[in-house]
Amino acid sequence: MQENKMIRYRSAILLLLFMGIFLLFFIFLINLVQKVSSDDVLNCKVVKLENKAVRGKIISADNFIVAYSSKLFRAEINTRSIDPKKKNLFIKLFSIYSGMSEEEVSSKFVDKSGKAKSGYIYLADNLDYRLASDLKSLSYKMMKLKIFRPLNPKKPHIIHALDIVPFSENRYFPHKKSLTPLIGYVRKTAEKYRKSKGLKGLERAYSSYLLAEQDGKIEGKSDSLSTPLLNGESRETKRVDGLNLHLNMKLSFQRKVEKVLDEMKSQASSQEVMAAVMDSQTGQLLALASSERFDPAHIQQKDVNILNPNFSEYLYEPGSVMKPFTMAIALDHHKVNSRKPIKLGGKLVVSKHYTISDDDYFKELMPKGIIMYSSNIGIAKIAWRLSGKELYDGWRGFGLGRPSGIDLSKELAGRIKRPYLLKYKVHAANTAYGYGLLVNFMQLIKAYSAFNNDGIAVTPKIVEKMSDQHGKFYQTPQTVASLQACTPKTANIVKDMLIGTVNRGTGTAAQYDGLEVGGKTGTAHISERGRYVEKYHSSFFGFVNDKFGHKYTIGVFVIKPQKVYFASQTAAPTFQKIVGKMVEENYLVVDHALAKKDLAKRKAMRERKRAAYLRKIKAYNKEHGIE
Repeated sequence: MQENKMIRYRSAILLLLFMGIFLLFFIFLINLVQKVSSDDVLNCKVVKLENKAVRGKIISADNFIVAYSSKLFRAEINTRSIDPKKKNLFIKLFSIYSGMSEEEVSSKFVDKSGKAKSGYIYLADNLDYRLASDLKSLSYKMMKLKIFRPLNPKKPHIIHALDIVPFSENRYFPHKKSLTPLIGYVRKTAEKYRKSKGLKGLERAYSSYLLAEQDGKIEGKSDSLSTPLLNGESRETKRVDGLNLHLNMKLSFQRKVEKVLDEMKSQASSQEVMAAVMDSQTGQLLALASSERFDPAHIQQKDVNILNPNFSEYLYEPGSVMKPFTMAIALDHHKVNSRKPIKLGGKLVVSKHYTISDDDYFKELMPKGIIMYSSNIGIAKIAWRLSGKELYDGWRGFGLGRPSGIDLSKELAGRIKRPYLLKYKVHAANTAYGYGLLVNFMQLIKAYSAFNNDGIAVTPKIVEKMSDQHGKFYQTPQTVASLQACTPKTANIVKDMLIGTVNRGTGTAAQYDGLEVGGKTGTAHISERGRYVEKYHSSFFGFVNDKFGHKYTIGVFVIKPQKVYFASQTAAPTFQKIVGKMVEENYLVVDHALAKKDLAKRKAMRERKRAAYLRKIKAYNKEHGIE
C-alpha cells in the first residue's frame, strides 16, 4: 500500500515536470514566431563592411621595406545613442583606451559656442590599426555595459555603437633619406577616403601598379551590432592590394655609395654629386645615389629644390666624356686608323672667332692617345672626317638626345644639333668634345655600357620585378629597348683606349689594383645666359670588371664643385672609392696576382717619369751652362 502511494507521488512529479517543460517549449515557439514576424528580422538592415586595400610596398634587393602603406582610422559616435546617465562612463573609458584626456574627449561633444552637439561627431582621427582594434573592442564592452541605447524605441534591436571606420591611407618611409630622391614622394588625395598619390620618382613612375586595385567588401543583412551575417544572401568581394616593387638595389650598398658622395660633396663644396652602378650586361642598377636627399614623410621648404631626381631631369653639356663616342663612330665608318698617328700641334684655328686648343702640347698622337690625354684638337680632326648625318646618327645610336628608358617618373631627352649644322666644322668639333649638346646622366650611363658589352648599350632598370599580396611575381614594363650602339670590334678598341686612360692618362685616380678598370674624365664649363662662366661640371664614366665575369658600368657626376673642380680630383677618385665598396659587398673579386703586377707597373712608370724628369733638368742645365 505504501509502495503504491510512493509510485503515484513520483508519477505526479514527473507529470508536473513534463508539463513545465512543454509550457516553456510552447512559450519559446510563440516567441520565435513573433520574432520571425516582427521588425527585428523584417527590418534587419542591409549593411556593407569594407576592407580597404592599400598601396603596394617598395622593397630593396636585401629585403628591406623602404616604403609601405597602412590604413588610418577614425572614431565616431552618434551622440543620441549614448545613454545620458552613462555619458561620463563613456568619456572615461574612451579616454583610457585612446590616450586622450577626459577634457579633450568631452570637448568633442560641444561646439565652439559651448552648445551640445547632436548627431554624429568625430572623436579621433589618424588612428593606427592597433589603436583602432582596441577601440573596436571597447565598443563591444560598452554594449555589454549598456552604455548605448536604441535611437528608435520601436526598433530596440538597432543600436548604434562606437564606430571605427577607415579614414585614410598613410605612406611610411622607415629608412628616411636613403634611396631618395629615387623613391620619390606622395601626396594624399582629397577624397572621402584619402589615398596616397605618387608625385615623383618610383612612386609616380609605377603609380598605376602600386595603386590599390580593389577594396574588400562584405554585403548582407546584419545582426544587432550591425555586423553582416555570412549566409547565402551575403556577397563578398576580395581585397586586392597594389603590387609591390622589388628593387635591384641592396639598401646596404646604396647607403655606402651615398656616404661616399656626401664626403665628396663636402670635399669639393659642390652643389650635388650623383653616381650610378649598373650591370653592363643586364642594365640592373645596383646603386643610383645622390648627395641631395630628403625624408619623403617630412618634406620641408628647404627640400623643394632637391625633390626632382636629377639623374634623368638635369640636362647639361657633358664635356670630354663625349670623345669616346665620336671615336667609336669614326671607327665604325672606317674613317680612322687606330695604328696611324694624327698630327696635332698647340692650337688649331678654325675660324676668326673659333680656336681649338689642348691643355698639353702634343705634336701628334695615336687615336688611343687622343682619348687617353683628352685631346680636343685630335677628336675635332676625327669628327671632320664624318658627315653631319653620320655624326648625328652615331651619337643618337648611343642613346644621346633620346630617352634612356630609366624607370623614373620623368626623363628629359636633351638635344643634339641637327645634321645640317654638324656638317660645319665649328659645330662638329664643338659637339665632338662635349659642348653644344645637352644630355642627362642616365643617357651617359647607358651609352658607356656599350664599351663593356660588345657594343650594346643596355637600358637602365631600377625595379627588378613586381609581386602581388599572394607572392606571385610579374615582369616590369620596358618602353625603351637596348641599342646596338657600335660593332663589337669597335667597342673593344674603345674599351682598350679607356683602360689606357686609367692606366696612363687623365683617369689614373680611378685605378684599382687587381681589377680591370677603364673610363674617361670630363671637366666642362657651364653656360649661363649664353656665355661660359667660371663654373664647372666634372664627371667620370667607365667600367670595372673582374676575372669571374662580373662587369659593371659606373658613372660619377659632380655639379658645380668650388674647391676643386677637375674630374681627376673629384669624379675619378669618387669612382675608385665606389669600386672599393663594391669589393666589400662582394660584387667584385680582386685578383691578387694581377694586383701585384699592377703595383709593379705603377712603380716602374713612376721611375720612368722620374728618370725623364731628371733628363730634362740635366739637358736644361747643360744648355744654360748650369753645373
